Amino acid sequence: MLETSKLCWAVLGLLAVGCAAQAPQAEKPPAAPPQPVAVAPVRDDASQAEEAKALLAQAETDVQRARARRALWLKAWEDLVAARQAVAARNHPAAIRYAKHASELAQLGLEQLAYPAVK
Repeated sequence: MLETSKLCWAVLGLLAVGCAAQAPQAEKPPAAPPQPVAVAPVRDDASQAEEAKALLAQAETDVQRARARRALWLKAWEDLVAARQAVAARNHPAAIRYAKHASELAQLGLEQLAYPAVK
């Protein structure tokens, strides 16, 4: 009985110590450092015009190559014409967009030649 009471006192003591210990405080996560702000570079009109003309020349070449191999898609031709009109109207962002799309479609038309014809 003496040993049982010592065991009970030991268990009671451990419980008391466990309850008396400080409860873990919820730590706040450290504040994340502020994200850097992405600032788009300011492009002047001259650099946009130069890029538009270069992309238009590339689109002209790609469309001519696709046309020579009879792989030109109508949408590629329409985008090339729209790019020409946008350069003439000095709408350089639209000219860049149309020229890139015309070039991409002409490349896809050429890639299509590698696939077998549909039966």
